[in-house]
Amino acid sequence: LVFFDSLQDQFDNLEKHTQWGIDVLEKYIKFVKERTEIELSYAKQLRNLSKKYQPKKNSKEEEEYRYTSTRAFLATLNEMNDYAGQHEVISENMTSLITGELTRYVQELKQERKSHFHDGRKAQQHIETCWKQLEASKRRFERDCKEADRAQQYFEKMDADINVTKADVEKARQQAQLRHQMAEDSKAEYSSTLQKFNSEQHEHYYTHIPNIFQKIQEMEERRIVRIGESMKTFAEVDRQVIPIIGKCLDEITKAAESVDHKNDSQMVIEAFKSGFEPPGDIDFEDFTQPMKRTVSESSLSNSRGDGKSEPKFGSKSKGKLWPFIKKNKLMSLLTSPHQPPPPPPASASPSAVPNGPQSPKQQKEPLSHRFNEFMTSKPKIHCFRSLKRGGAGPEDFSNLPPEQRRKKLQQKVDELNRDIQKEMDSRDALTKMKDVYIKNPQMGDAASVDHRLAELGQNIEKLRLEVQKFEGWLAEVEGRLPARTEQPRRQSGVYEAQNASGVNSCAQDRESPDGSYTEEQSQETEMKVPATDFDDEFDDEEPLPTIGTCKALYTFEGQNEGTISVAEGEMLYVIEEDKGDGWTRIRRNEDEEGYVPTSYVEVYLDKNAKGA
Repeated sequence: LVFFDSLQDQFDNLEKHTQWGIDVLEKYIKFVKERTEIELSYAKQLRNLSKKYQPKKNSKEEEEYRYTSTRAFLATLNEMNDYAGQHEVISENMTSLITGELTRYVQELKQERKSHFHDGRKAQQHIETCWKQLEASKRRFERDCKEADRAQQYFEKMDADINVTKADVEKARQQAQLRHQMAEDSKAEYSSTLQKFNSEQHEHYYTHIPNIFQKIQEMEERRIVRIGESMKTFAEVDRQVIPIIGKCLDEITKAAESVDHKNDSQMVIEAFKSGFEPPGDIDFEDFTQPMKRTVSESSLSNSRGDGKSEPKFGSKSKGKLWPFIKKNKLMSLLTSPHQPPPPPPASASPSAVPNGPQSPKQQKEPLSHRFNEFMTSKPKIHCFRSLKRGGAGPEDFSNLPPEQRRKKLQQKVDELNRDIQKEMDSRDALTKMKDVYIKNPQMGDAASVDHRLAELGQNIEKLRLEVQKFEGWLAEVEGRLPARTEQPRRQSGVYEAQNASGVNSCAQDRESPDGSYTEEQSQETEMKVPATDFDDEFDDEEPLPTIGTCKALYTFEGQNEGTISVAEGEMLYVIEEDKGDGWTRIRRNEDEEGYVPTSYVEVYLDKNAKGA
């Protein structure tokens, strides 16, 4: 007995102390349980966070994850998912190794404690019973002794009295002897009870109670050891996942170190380079000589065979424009009149001037201002046909720049080749199956696969035709592109799509004389691009279709940019009606077209013209 030997009289206090120990154990179990709930919640939040930032399948975000920086971020998200899994492992291990084990141990501990204190109470009750028996025997012996003493005194008194008869004396003597015998019997009983009690008491205090206390001590020490071991397990569970968490962090570091800014920049260049060359210098325009210029005579438009020498946008070939500039748009921005149209002559009555609009309140701007406006303006989507189709581009990707078109065509060719390979693999498998059926008719009918083989043959032939078609377009594009070994040029970030030969172009974008954007869906035309270097030349666009005729009511001297001179009574073709700015676009012949005030002409629109 080391600990509880001196606590034999503190049985109740020991009972309270052991109950407190069980309460501490239950408190620790509750602490670990809440820790596991926190780990689970943390793991769930980490998984949700990782899932939230994962790229959505078949979305634009998924395409962005080809860069090293975004791939590193994706690797970080995946590692965070694994990191969350380790916290789930912590929760599971703590639940099984600590919470579950301690919960069962507490139940066993309560039963053991209850048994030990029951034995202790039983021993206490037994010794108390023995003590009560000893006290009763002692009181009985004391009473008998007193009765015997009184009987002896009475006998002696009767014996000394000469007046008492001999019979009375004898009776008193017999009574005294009886009392003495009873006292002797009580004495013997008391002595026996006392010896028994002393033996029981010694057994109680030196055997039973020490054994019970020893068991209680062992129980308490096991509880203390168990809670200490649980705390070690608490730390070990965390320590076991540290290497895996360290690997997750190492992978995140490795992904971060794999970020290559040069590679990402090159990927951006490869993704967006168009294959066009920068434009040449703009030639000087001499405005010191009074000139009457039409739209076709503009310094930035293309001549259609009148033999006049015109300044060109580039120095390599005629009609050279920047890849993101549409000729109509450029021509409208730089050549269309930007002041209110002049009023008709005073002699004309208002009723004689059809289609007379209010003049726009715009001031004439210098050419440099118009050029700056053009340079800072945003390109507009001009493929109305693709808009009507829901945004689908042409099959040959002719709406893309040459380099982008080449990549798309190459991807399409590779995709078709993969489809052909799949179909050929299926055909080979069916052919082998047919051979097996022919050799072993009991396994199946060989004719049953003929229909499928025919379908596969047709599919392969269709796919090969598709491949030939796209390879033809690819060869056409690669023939126009500069050599692939040349140093990539910096291309403009803005691009207006130009269609290749053989594919219907979109409806042309045009600027109205006041610079506003018009979306007239005129007749779709085709752009014929010669099979020469794509960077060197854009072919001239087809002229705008006529939508009616007009008669000049007054003479108009077109001295401003984009205007055309007309004589009174002259008949001309209308190619663009007034858009609310007071100007109408007309054409005299193939090479002369421009704007005149709407109030100066009488317009006769063709009812059958598209868009009229």
